[in-house]
Amino acid sequence: MKIFVVDDNPHILALMQQTLDAHGEVEAYGSCADAFARAAMSPPDLIVSDFRMKGMDGRTLVERLRGRAETKEVPVILVASKADIDEELQAVADQVEEFVTKPFFVRELAARAKRTLDKIYINKKQREVAASGGSAFRGKLSEMNIMDLFQAMEMGVKTCLITISNGEHSAQIYFAEGQVYHCTLRPERSATIEMKGDAVVNQVAKWKDGTFEINFSAPRSAEKSTQTGTQGLLMEAMRLLDEENR
Repeated sequence: MKIFVVDDNPHILALMQQTLDAHGEVEAYGSCADAFARAAMSPPDLIVSDFRMKGMDGRTLVERLRGRAETKEVPVILVASKADIDEELQAVADQVEEFVTKPFFVRELAARAKRTLDKIYINKKQREVAASGGSAFRGKLSEMNIMDLFQAMEMGVKTCLITISNGEHSAQIYFAEGQVYHCTLRPERSATIEMKGDAVVNQVAKWKDGTFEINFSAPRSAEKSTQTGTQGLLMEAMRLLDEENR
């Protein structure tokens, strides 16, 4: 993944670059004008930019990107004060992937960028699968964990079936428009269902190793077994994990 970070404060720019280095190939720019010129020639997968800068600011950068065919789909995360988000940036809110409020924690910026990059990755894979005439693609939990998978499905408003295996058990997680609505767990290579519903998410959230398969063409399950939405399921699973690890 190619990421542009943009800030006219060299210290903040270096911090942003260091923070996101683990998630892709990062290019740093001290002005929005420079970042826009480069994006026009070679569009990145994501731009993370400060809002208030001399010359072209972050809002203008977003508007310029959206005005060109080659850059109109590039996701942008804008870093701005709460006042600027509320008063100056609402006009472009639907054109921005996310806002990060100043002052920000490095961990928060990394997490926001990671969620967006995961969604981009899933979208790319879905297009590749469709172009090849297939219906599914596979990955490893060591590369994208359960929380990342679920958040990418929710952010991308995906309808699909994810099959997750840890070698001993296999879970089937059905999504509709980004929300988990049916889950089952069974022993590997067995048709006997051991568990359904929310408890399945609590179980698979513990898995660190294994594989997943995302099928975008799977028929929807007629059954609904979950009691809450994707975020609620993740929060409860993380709460239980935290209690277990104390």
